[in-house]
Amino acid sequence: MKQESAFSLPNAPLYSSRIVKTYIQFVRKKYPKVNVSAILASAGMRPYQVEDQGHWFTREQVDRFYEQLVVATGNKHLARDAGRYASLPETIGAIRYYVHSFSSPARFYEMIGSAFAGFTRTVSSRSRHIGPNKVEITVVPKYGIMEKPYHCENRKGFFEAVLNIFNNRVVHIQHPECMFDGGEVCRYIISWNKSIGDYFRMIRNYMLVVFLLAGVFSLLYLPVGQGLIVLSALLVLLLAIAFFGERFDMKNLAVAMQNLQESSEQLVDQIDINYNNTLVTREIGQAVNRYTNLEDVLSAIVRVLQTRLDYDRGMIMLCDPERKRLRFASGFGYTDRQHRFLKNIDFRLDKPESRGVFVLSFREQKPFLINEVNEIEDSLSEKSIAFARQMGAISFICSPIICDNESLGVLAVDNVRSKRLLLHSDMSLLVGASHIIGISIRHTQHIEAREEQLRSVLHVMVSSIDARDPVTKGHSEWVAEYASGICYELGLDKEYREVVRVAALLHDYGKIGIPDSLLKKKKRLSPNEYEYIKCHVEKTLEILKQINFEGALKQVPAIAGAHHEKMDGTGYPRGLKGEDIPLGARIIAVADNFEALTASRYYNIPMQPARAIGMLRRNTGIFFDREVVEAFIRYYRRTYSDYRAGAGNGAQTA
Repeated sequence: MKQESAFSLPNAPLYSSRIVKTYIQFVRKKYPKVNVSAILASAGMRPYQVEDQGHWFTREQVDRFYEQLVVATGNKHLARDAGRYASLPETIGAIRYYVHSFSSPARFYEMIGSAFAGFTRTVSSRSRHIGPNKVEITVVPKYGIMEKPYHCENRKGFFEAVLNIFNNRVVHIQHPECMFDGGEVCRYIISWNKSIGDYFRMIRNYMLVVFLLAGVFSLLYLPVGQGLIVLSALLVLLLAIAFFGERFDMKNLAVAMQNLQESSEQLVDQIDINYNNTLVTREIGQAVNRYTNLEDVLSAIVRVLQTRLDYDRGMIMLCDPERKRLRFASGFGYTDRQHRFLKNIDFRLDKPESRGVFVLSFREQKPFLINEVNEIEDSLSEKSIAFARQMGAISFICSPIICDNESLGVLAVDNVRSKRLLLHSDMSLLVGASHIIGISIRHTQHIEAREEQLRSVLHVMVSSIDARDPVTKGHSEWVAEYASGICYELGLDKEYREVVRVAALLHDYGKIGIPDSLLKKKKRLSPNEYEYIKCHVEKTLEILKQINFEGALKQVPAIAGAHHEKMDGTGYPRGLKGEDIPLGARIIAVADNFEALTASRYYNIPMQPARAIGMLRRNTGIFFDREVVEAFIRYYRRTYSDYRAGAGNGAQTA
C-alpha cells in the first residue's frame, strides 16, 4: 500500500504565491471594482504572503480564492485569461523572468518540468519534440493530489503566454487527453507558426538563388542591356525583401531587449541582495578575528546587522550556561527604556509549559515569521504577549542560533518605522546569518574558555610562589599592576599589554626552585649565595618555555627571562644592553625594582615611594630605560596619592 505523500496533506504548501499574484494583478486591471482584499481574507491569505515570492499556499486556500474570484468577476474562463496575462509587460515579472532564461520556445517547453516546479508542487511533467515547431507536454498529478479543471485551463493560458513572450508567435494547443475527462494524465500538443521574420528570411534565401540563376541566364542568352535590367530588378526586389525582413527583426529585437532589460533589472536587484548577504557573512567573520571576548564580538555583529540588513530593530538573545534561561545579549534600534526592559527580562527554557515564540524557536531549532502578532496571541503565554506589547512589536522574524546541532540563542528582527512587510526571503537571510553568528559565538566561547584556563593556571602558579613565603606574598600582582600602568602610559596596544602583564605575574616563578634557606635569609647574602639566587631567572625561562603559549603570548618566556637585564649591559643572565632588551622586560624591571624597594623584605624595611622614585631617576640610562621610568612616574602620580612631587629628587640610596 502506498503511503500518503507529504504534499497530499490538507495543509501542505502546494502553490507559489507568484501564481496568486498573477491572478490578483489581472483582476485589478480587468475588474477594478472587485474587492480583492476581502477575497484574500476570506481565503485565509495575507497580503504580505502574496508579496513574498518564497511563500506557498495550500490547495484549500487557492481553491477558495479562485472560486470567489470567478463569482466576483463573472468570468468562467478566468484561469486561462490569468495564464495568458503572464506575458504582458505590466505583470509581476516572475514568470517572464523565468521564461527569458531560455533562448527559444522549443527550449522552454523542453525544460517545462523545472518551470512548473517553481510554481506548483502538485504535478510533474515531461516534454518531447514531435516536429520542428511542435512539442508534446505530459502533465502527471503527484500521488494523493487531485487538481481541479481550472488548473488545466490555467496551464493552457500559460503555454500561450510563453509564445507571446517569444515575439508574439501564433500558438495552437491541442488537448487529446485530460485527467478531468477520464484520462490518467493531461497531454498537450503545442505548435506554433513561423514568424513574419522567418518568412522574409526564407523568401530572401530563395530570391538569392533566383538572382544567381538569373545572372547566369542573362550572361548566356540575353543582350547586355536587357540582362542588366533583369538583374537590377531582381536585386532591388532582393534588397527590399532583405530590408523589410531586417526591419521586422529589429522590431522584434527591440521588444526582446525591453524584455531582457526588465529581467536584467530583477537579476541585478537579486545580485545586490546576494552581495549584501555575502558582506554580512564576511564582516561577521572579520569581527570574530578582531575581538576575543563575547561582548565585543556581539557588539560588532550587531553593528554589521544594523548596517547591512533592512530592519529597524534587532537583538541577540543567548541561553545561560545552565541552559535554563534565554537572556538579552545585544541589540540595535531600541529606545533607552526598551533597552533597560530587555536587560531585565528573560524567558524560561526549563519549563515545559513555556510556549513563547523565542522559546519554541530555541527548542525546536525552527525559524518563525510573524507578520501580525495579534493573530498568534492565543498561542502565546501572558509574558510573551506583555513582552510584544512593551516592545511595540507588530511583526517580527526570529531564528535559532545554532552551532554543532546545539541551540545557543535566538536572533530576532522587526520593523517599526518603515512598516515594510517581512517576507520569506528575509527569514531565509536571517537563518543564514544566524548560522554564521552561531559559529562566531562558539568560536569566541572557545577562546574565552582557553583564556579562562590560562588565568586559572596563572593564578595557581602565582599562588604557589606566594605559598613559599608570606612576606613576599602579592609581589607578582603588584609588579603586574605597575607594569600594566606603564604600558598604558606608553600607549601600547591591548594585546602587548596582556603579554607584559602575564610575564610580570610569572617573572619570579623560577624562585620556586630556590631553597628556603636562601630565599628567606634575613642577613646579607654571600657572593656565592647571590650568584645562586640569580639563576632563578634562567629557571623561570626554562619553566615558562614548557607552557604552550599561543599567539602574542609566545613572547612571555623571553620577556620574563630578561627582567634583570640592565641598559648598560651589566645585568643578567645574558648581559643584554639597551634596546636589545625586550621592551616588556625593561618595563617589568622598573615595576619590579619599585615594588621591591617599597615593600617589606627580610633584608630591608619599606622605602617611601617618593624616595624609591628618586632612585629610579638616578639609575635612568644605567639600569633602567628613561622613557619607561618617566611613564611609570606619570602613571604613579596619576594613580596614587602618596606621591609628593619633587620629594624624591635628593633621595639617598638605601
